Amino acid sequence: SRWGRGTGAKGPASPSTAGGVTPEEMTALLQGADLCVDATHPYAVEATRNIRAACKTAGTEYRRLLRPESPLPAGSMVFASAAHAAGFLARTQECPACTGAKELSAFAVLEPARLFPRVLPTREGIAACEGADIPHKNIIAMQGPFSYALNRALMEQFAIRFLVTKDGGAAGGFEEKARAAQDTGAQLIVIRRPAEQGETAEQILTHCKEMLQ
Repeated sequence: SRWGRGTGAKGPASPSTAGGVTPEEMTALLQGADLCVDATHPYAVEATRNIRAACKTAGTEYRRLLRPESPLPAGSMVFASAAHAAGFLARTQECPACTGAKELSAFAVLEPARLFPRVLPTREGIAACEGADIPHKNIIAMQGPFSYALNRALMEQFAIRFLVTKDGGAAGGFEEKARAAQDTGAQLIVIRRPAEQGETAEQILTHCKEMLQ
């Protein structure tokens, strides 16, 4: 989920919950839970911070699930932040596609007509685009992840020459985006993941099995 996903429930293992959950709501959700697995997006730093705090308040064990990093195609450009990517794009003349509503402020250095943001089809996503003066015809409001064919079709439709993306791993459809950029001749620009520590799915599953013994 783009907005983050945390797992926790009564007992050692649990179904997942997704959505914009406040720290207070997360604390209430974790009451009586033995374990919370934080499987939020690798870039959802604030969500992870809130989940950690909620676990501490609720007295629930916290584990961070890491998504494997994606291999980057040859020729990819990697920037430390959306702002750094925007600074580079400001020196070009071709149309990029930016990541989403949360990063739009970083791209304010570019003419709004040059941006083709892909955002969730929500009031908040559309409002963020309107607040950044993005022309309505440029807004790609769809629920991802997208297939290779759809990624390619969108890039060809809007003549995208720069694709800015985060490395959301397989769950975020990164490979399909990267391959579409490569096959359409677009420059792939990747925002570097924030540094974090955690465990693989296999490690967390092993821990869950040990809890159930």
